Amino acid sequence: MSAQLIDGKQIALNLRETIATKINQHLTAGQRNPALAVILVGADPASEVYVRNKHLACEKAAIISHSYSLDANTSQQDLEALIDKLNEAKDIDGILLQLPLPKHLDANPLLERIRPEKDVDGFHPYNLGRLAQRQPLLRPCTPKGIMTLLQGLNLNLKGLKATVVGASNIVGRPMALELLLAGCTVTVTHRFTKDLAAEVAQADILVVGVGIPSLVKGEWIKPGAIVIDVGINRLEDGSLVGDIEFVAANERAAWITPVPGGVGPMTVATLLENTLQAYERNLSLN
Repeated sequence: MSAQLIDGKQIALNLRETIATKINQHLTAGQRNPALAVILVGADPASEVYVRNKHLACEKAAIISHSYSLDANTSQQDLEALIDKLNEAKDIDGILLQLPLPKHLDANPLLERIRPEKDVDGFHPYNLGRLAQRQPLLRPCTPKGIMTLLQGLNLNLKGLKATVVGASNIVGRPMALELLLAGCTVTVTHRFTKDLAAEVAQADILVVGVGIPSLVKGEWIKPGAIVIDVGINRLEDGSLVGDIEFVAANERAAWITPVPGGVGPMTVATLLENTLQAYERNLSLN
């Protein structure tokens, strides 16, 4: 029996409509539009597509998006100066630094330079620390979006065994914190994990985000598991696949996200949600 698909596109659309409604209520009350500053350094084609999609999503939600497209040779100091300027701008609610950056730039101090209350990507150590302390504010977009998907299944997650494959700062580590906060028993695998198949096989909830096509074999999946594939990989024939063998996994899982159309739309919708949250906080202070 095939798994039920988790329709990230539809759930993201519903979330975006809710966000747009809330923003419209603020506008009707005479308040300004939310505003997001997006910084893109260089001309990485994938990053340009991501930024364009974010701008379009903002436009539909009545969020003003300011684009800062900088030359690939931009210095660390110039980027720091721009972030400082945006930090001080009262009419900018969120700041997003599109990754990856050119190799001569150090992303970590730049991400830390963004004020935590404007860190709509949720990457600042302060925001990650709040999540670890069970007092989340702005949360990393992809893990938060995945939690929205899981909550939409109306299942009791408490006590379920969750395995996160991949320990990146963007997905794996904050994902583990989100699942822990939800009451799951969490395992994180990484490049030193000795038996990945065994770790996957015990998972009631499996989240995979490593960027390796079909790394996780369908036969490893525990029957009845909830399977979340964060990966999106373009093959030589132009097709997009995830990090999990979808066809075989689909025969064993109870729920599964497709690639594309699963996690990706939720990441963008959650960025809008975080921007709304930052905007409402900003309004309350000004």
